[in-house]
Amino acid sequence: MTYRIQRGRQQTATRLWHASVVNIAVVGLGLLGGSLLRALAAAGHRVLGYDADPAVRATARTAAAKASANQRWQIAASVGEAGKPSELVVLAVPLTAVAGVLDELVDAGFTGLITDVTSVKEPVRDLVEERMRRAATPLAGFVGGHPMVGRDQTGFDAADPYLFTQCAWVLCLEEETSLPDWLHLAALVTSLGARVVPTTAADHDRSVARVSHLPHLVASALAASIADDPLSSTLAAGSFRDGTRVAVTRPELTAELTGGNAVPVAAALDSLLADLEKALNLLGRPDPERSLKPWLRPGHEARSHWPALAGDSTELPARADVLRRLGGVGGWIIDVAADRRTVTAVRPA
Repeated sequence: MTYRIQRGRQQTATRLWHASVVNIAVVGLGLLGGSLLRALAAAGHRVLGYDADPAVRATARTAAAKASANQRWQIAASVGEAGKPSELVVLAVPLTAVAGVLDELVDAGFTGLITDVTSVKEPVRDLVEERMRRAATPLAGFVGGHPMVGRDQTGFDAADPYLFTQCAWVLCLEEETSLPDWLHLAALVTSLGARVVPTTAADHDRSVARVSHLPHLVASALAASIADDPLSSTLAAGSFRDGTRVAVTRPELTAELTGGNAVPVAAALDSLLADLEKALNLLGRPDPERSLKPWLRPGHEARSHWPALAGDSTELPARADVLRRLGGVGGWIIDVAADRRTVTAVRPA
């Protein structure tokens, strides 16, 4: 995938990104988009928000009027209006809405940088690539992103400017990604208190299939197992509560999360089913208590050591190969130097 970048436009974008105040549009004002809107405004950036739902736009306008004078945002009437004055547009919409928003940005002649907070990365990357190929006015670039954070409550009313504090925020660093764009965005994200994890779209999608999407399917199956069993429902306590927490997510959203990442999720599910099949066979042995111990030990060890403790911070050169290796060992970035030559990084202890 090759992005067409106009030399003059890229130089202009770089100058603007070095400024302390950035013009940013957030499209989609649910939990993530609304929280990001509030966080960016609180950090002093000029922020425009937009949501396809007029009621959400009205709620966001009312909330803006109540915010401190130096932490307010504005609400646009369309995607094009939000993008027009912006150097950066953040897509905070469901995967099914990404293509339409990209089309509106292209049609409006938007030429800035785009990032997103969608839970799958390769499908978004493909959509952006297709739009960049046919855009009459080239976009400055794209950096896929995904903050690994969420809550049971959704919508703008649940938005929290501190939602991203200490969260792992993936920023995809592909072979074709502009490193200056990536570093400027990493600086912005770390300024909100998040930990930037550099990786690729493919590696992100494989990992979230295991740690995010598969747990949604398991939780739903476990919750459904007591649907017609009143006694089990009465007896269910902490183990059931913890194991089924994400089953309260709206089915439409879970279907979008898992279906949008179908191939990696299917592979993770196959692996889990094979592992559970082993447990089933062990339960059929004459001494299941003894037989199950070796099967249970790896999970016990992994969970007992999660989350990993942070090691000491270190300064690394801001090179793509170095940053990808950092992400590959589970490391993250907590700061980007003002000259964009180095980053402050942390590896698991």
